[in-house]
Amino acid sequence: MKTIKIKLALLTFIEFAVWGAYLTSLGSYLFNVGLKSDIGIFYAVQGIVSIFMPALTGIIADRWIQAQKTLSLSHLLAGIFMLAAGFYGMTAGDAPEFGILFTLYSLSVAFFMPTIGLHNSVAYTALEKAGLDAIKHFPPIRVFGTVGFIVAMLFVNFTGYQNTYAQLITSGVLSFVMVFYALLMPACPVNRAKRGGGFVEAFGLKAFSLFRQKQMAIFFVFSMLLGVALQITNGFANPFIQAFGSIPEYADDWGVHNANALISLSQMSETLCILLIPFFLRRFGIKIVMLMSMVAWALRFGFFGIGNPGSGVWLFILSMIVYGIAFDFFNISGSLYVNSKTHASLRSSAQGLFMLMTNGVGATIGTLCAQAVIDHYVYSQTENEAIISGWHTSWLIFAAYALVIAVLFMLIFRDNDKHPSISGDEAADIDGNEPDGMTSITDKN
Repeated sequence: MKTIKIKLALLTFIEFAVWGAYLTSLGSYLFNVGLKSDIGIFYAVQGIVSIFMPALTGIIADRWIQAQKTLSLSHLLAGIFMLAAGFYGMTAGDAPEFGILFTLYSLSVAFFMPTIGLHNSVAYTALEKAGLDAIKHFPPIRVFGTVGFIVAMLFVNFTGYQNTYAQLITSGVLSFVMVFYALLMPACPVNRAKRGGGFVEAFGLKAFSLFRQKQMAIFFVFSMLLGVALQITNGFANPFIQAFGSIPEYADDWGVHNANALISLSQMSETLCILLIPFFLRRFGIKIVMLMSMVAWALRFGFFGIGNPGSGVWLFILSMIVYGIAFDFFNISGSLYVNSKTHASLRSSAQGLFMLMTNGVGATIGTLCAQAVIDHYVYSQTENEAIISGWHTSWLIFAAYALVIAVLFMLIFRDNDKHPSISGDEAADIDGNEPDGMTSITDKN
């Protein structure tokens, strides 16, 4: 029992270290090589590929190739293309061509994004095989993902890689480590049985039947709306903080020169908030937990909107602290909720659907809209003070959006399950029906 938790902790550490090597610092690299107006599309592509890739790989893992093997293969392809992007950046110097760099990066991301959902499925399966409750035991394991993310962030910060192509090479190398380690995980089940029903059955699209259930449909819609916020600070927080370096008053501040290290406080906050998830889910229920996340996103953006790396650095620190609630209470609680409400036969597909709505449709819309807002208020300016003012305006606009979503969610979503730990046999079956004895989630208050 202890051994499997250690193995899953290391799996989670490597999985998120791959992402942490570039996710919060890529914007600075793109800014430095003259691609600042393309930051949005580089981050949006994570959302674009998440519209279909996690769902497709989830179907493969459910029906044909065991999830741990699909996880390994996905990291192999992601690592190859990320290394190619890094080495291209090295040879191109300060003037990489957008088309080449973007294509290689996009191909890598296309195979990496599904690994997040696959990792969850592998972990949930391993815990269930060991007779462990995922609600209780997964959050402490997931903490090691945040630790891995932080370690990778700090590594690229203090090596100076946060402003260069080397962050991409770092990520690619870590993916290759994951290729081999994923194969050491317990085998996940597949269902190769032939079924009727044509195209929908053949390609495992039954996960979309979850939309028949009113509260699940509402949950997925709000997941998409909140997903709008997911990549905004990842893409623009680092360039925002470094922009203060053009103002003499802030030019020598530690945070300006170590933006990635400052931002890493966000992930440190995650380590505590992840551990709080079981308590908050049982005490307050999924609705309150998700609502707390939405309010936290408003505060996350709002503190950026009124802070600075000098006398106002405490506001930046508060923004980092609330990020743990904003991200974890949404992403991890949402994943656990989806896992608990779906039958084992389509669990990987359902996780892929959750990724589609959040990191797919939502994040794509959010990143592209954020780029448009920042282009208007920031990059259109020429005076340093006006640029900083534009940044503040942009963050406050994002905060207002998150607050509106929070109010709407509070009024519309009604499922407040306080312990979503329904077993696979009790969850909705692949026809979208509810077994005898199961309380309809549409009837819960």
